Amino acid sequence: MSLPFHIADVWAFIIALAVFLYIVMDGFDLGLGMLFPFFPKKEDRNVIMNTVAPVWDGNETWLVLGGGGLFAAFPLAYAVVMPAIYTPIIAMLIGLIFRGVAFEFRWRSKRERNLWDIAFFGGSFLAALSQGIALGAILQGINVSDRHYGGGWWDWLTPFSILTGFAVVAGYSLLGATWLIMKTKGGLRKEAYHLSRLLLIATVGAICAVSLATPFLSIAYWQRWFEWPSILFTSPIPIAVAGITVLLLKALSDERDFRPFFLSLALFLLSFAGLGVSMWPYIVPQSITIREAAAPDNSLYFMLAGVAVMVPIILAYTAFSYWVFRGKVDAKSGYH
Repeated sequence: MSLPFHIADVWAFIIALAVFLYIVMDGFDLGLGMLFPFFPKKEDRNVIMNTVAPVWDGNETWLVLGGGGLFAAFPLAYAVVMPAIYTPIIAMLIGLIFRGVAFEFRWRSKRERNLWDIAFFGGSFLAALSQGIALGAILQGINVSDRHYGGGWWDWLTPFSILTGFAVVAGYSLLGATWLIMKTKGGLRKEAYHLSRLLLIATVGAICAVSLATPFLSIAYWQRWFEWPSILFTSPIPIAVAGITVLLLKALSDERDFRPFFLSLALFLLSFAGLGVSMWPYIVPQSITIREAAAPDNSLYFMLAGVAVMVPIILAYTAFSYWVFRGKVDAKSGYH
C-alpha cells in the first residue's frame, strides 16, 4: 500500500517546524533587544534581561536543526539557496554573535554597560532584519541555472526583501513587548502594554503590505491566492489573521497579561502558514520542488530515526526550563 505522502514531505515539515520553533523561541528574545531604547533605566533593562536569561541559550537549537536539516535532507536546495543569501546570513550570524557577547558582558562590566547595551540592541536588530531579508529573497524567487545558483551577489537586495526585513523586525518587537507584559510588573509592564498596541498596528500593517505585494512576485502566487477555486482554501488565513488581531486588541485593552503573547504567536503561525501555502510544493520557489531537492530516500529514513528520538527530548527539556522559570520577574529577581 502506497503512503499518501513522501518521506521528503515529512522532512519538509520537520524543517518548517524547526524554523517556526526558532521564530517562537528566539523571536521574542530578539524583540527584547530591539526594545532596549524604550527602557533607558538600568533597573528596567536588568529585569528585561532576567526575563529571558534562563532560556535564551537554547533558542538557537532550532536554527541549527533547520539549517542542518536543510543541508542533510535537501542538499540541492541548500546548494542553490545559500549562495543567494550569503550576505544576509553572514549579517545575521554577526548580529547573533554581538548579541550573545553583549548579553554576558553587560553583567560583568559596569563601566562599559551602556556600550554592551548598544551592542545588544544592534545585534538583535541586525539579526532580525537579516532574517526577514533572507525570507524575502527566497520568496521573491532565486535565479537557478542548471541546478546551480545563477544570480548575482546583490540579487537578495530588493524593495520586497527590505519590506519583509522590517516586517520581521516589527513582529519580533511585538513578541518581545507581549513577553514583557506576561513576565513583568509595575511601570515596566505598563510601558510594555503601550508599546504592544503600537507594535501590533505596525505588525499587522506589515503583514498586509507583504501579503499584498507577494502575489505580484509570480503568477503562481496570484493563482494560489486569488483565482478560483484556490481562493476557497486560502481565504481562511487572512480571515483568521483579522480575527486574531481583534482578539489581541481586546486582550491588550482588558490587560489580560498572558493572552497577548500567545495571540501574537498565533499571528506568526498564520503568517507562517500563509508562507507555506505560497511556496508549496517548491522548496526553491518556482524552480525546485521538495521532492526534486531531496536526498535519497534511504538517507532520509536513516536520519528520521535520529530526529524521532532527539526532537522529543529537546522539546521536553525546553518545556521543562520554561516551566521552572515561569511567573513574573521583578527587580529583586535574578539569575546572574
